[in-house]
Amino acid sequence: MLLLDRHASHTQQLLLGLGTWLLLAALLVGESGLVRAQTAIVVIFATVVEYTFSPLLGVYTYRLENVPAFVPPGHGLVYLAAFSLGRSRWFARHSAGLVTTTVVLGGIYALWGLSPLASRLDVLGAFWYLCLLGFLRWGRSRMLYVGAFAVVTYLEILGTWFGNWAWATTDPTGIVAIGNPPTGAAGGYGWFDLVAMAAAPSLVALGQRAAQSMRGSQTESSAGASKVKT
Repeated sequence: MLLLDRHASHTQQLLLGLGTWLLLAALLVGESGLVRAQTAIVVIFATVVEYTFSPLLGVYTYRLENVPAFVPPGHGLVYLAAFSLGRSRWFARHSAGLVTTTVVLGGIYALWGLSPLASRLDVLGAFWYLCLLGFLRWGRSRMLYVGAFAVVTYLEILGTWFGNWAWATTDPTGIVAIGNPPTGAAGGYGWFDLVAMAAAPSLVALGQRAAQSMRGSQTESSAGASKVKT
């Protein structure tokens, strides 16, 4: 998708967005209601963040200075990728080593962003790395955050390398320096995962109550119609 977007027009981005939505829908068919709810929450929350921090605040800017149509469903795919890695048997067998590797590699990457070796100073990346450490320490699904570290770091490096988007040098206040991309982007993305896991059970319960209410109404309507016929 990032390769196709490198030279895509607005119209072509709409087609890429349609394809991404279809792919996300197809992948969700075999998932549980809880995972579907989590993915929906990520898409909604991420879309709000995208429009707030890109066109409005200019923290990062997409190639055509918009939010490409494939980005909102793309966040759903990123969540599913991280979730699928996190629940895999291989991750379960190597959980301790994967957490250690994530902490070490993420720490080296964050320190590099603070060093003279980096093309520009990256304080935001270091802060988000600390967030990642917090998720790995206290999060309910550490393997999900390990998966997010792999997927998000990979996509951020590719997206900025290909020119799909670019990060501003500082935050809107001009105080916090930002790398391109921020080294700890996965820690920032972890907030999406946290919101999804926290809010999804309530969303599922709300949907179940709504379905039960509809079934009850339909039953009452059927009973009423039977009495009228009688």
